[in-house]
Amino acid sequence: MTYAILMNQQQTTSLATAIVIVTGVLWGLYWLPIRSLRDAGLDGAWGTLAITSAAVLLLCPAAVLRRRHLLASNRIGLLSIALGGAAFALYSIGFVYGHVAIIILLYFLTPVWSSLFARYVMGWHTPLLRVVAIFLGLAGLYVMLSSDGGLPVPQGTGEWMALLAGGLWSIATTGMRVKSRVEPVAAAFVFALGATVTALVVAPWLGAWPAGPDVGGFLEPAALALATGGLWWVLSTAALMWATVRLEPARVGILLMTEVIVGAASAAVLAGEHLAPRELVGGALVLCAGVLEVWPAKRSCNEMGHPRS
Repeated sequence: MTYAILMNQQQTTSLATAIVIVTGVLWGLYWLPIRSLRDAGLDGAWGTLAITSAAVLLLCPAAVLRRRHLLASNRIGLLSIALGGAAFALYSIGFVYGHVAIIILLYFLTPVWSSLFARYVMGWHTPLLRVVAIFLGLAGLYVMLSSDGGLPVPQGTGEWMALLAGGLWSIATTGMRVKSRVEPVAAAFVFALGATVTALVVAPWLGAWPAGPDVGGFLEPAALALATGGLWWVLSTAALMWATVRLEPARVGILLMTEVIVGAASAAVLAGEHLAPRELVGGALVLCAGVLEVWPAKRSCNEMGHPRS
């Protein structure tokens, strides 16, 4: 019986890990529809608002069917999911204003923020290698942001949003891990709703409502927003919500780093965006910090970020 339970847990962890990796690959290409909507006239946060609104509409029927489940769910868990949606909305908006690889790398400092949050807010044990990972991640941030010889601070709206998004995501995933027991589809609805509210609040600050195209010109961006909302914000998010509560917050951040490679490579090939040498060094340090995060999680139960006994 014990062996069967352990095997089932291992299979669940393996499936959750695979889902997060595939999600990372998919989100590595997310900048393409965002930039396409920008070129179609939905600049700033308006493109993200269109995408997340489409996702909310697609998920509304499922949310109505699961309304009792949502109403009975832990409020902190629901808030954590909505906060995760807010983080992804800021991340999505960042692609309009910054280089793809830099936005992704700044966002994927989440393992650093997750570890700091787990240690100083949750009171969880911090293994030595995780401490090293924190220092490497912060060093990478310093090198990357000072690549132009200036102060090591984010440059422009996109970089600030990506950095803020990473911090919010680390808090959100910790809350989801501890408090969330929401079904994946219902969680995807709350996630998309949190993103939509955030985009709606941010959009007017970044630019006026875009001039409305004629009916023919409206159909193409509307179809793109609907398809993007369905694929990225409904299917992949529902799968990610299922996987997130079955893995450590830091590990989720690490596995999603497949997005860094796919995003940087696709941006270099398709958009001609290449990293400067110092940015490459900083990015490598951030990725090394991510790799170090994996080892403590695999070695023992006492090093998996659980609360102290």
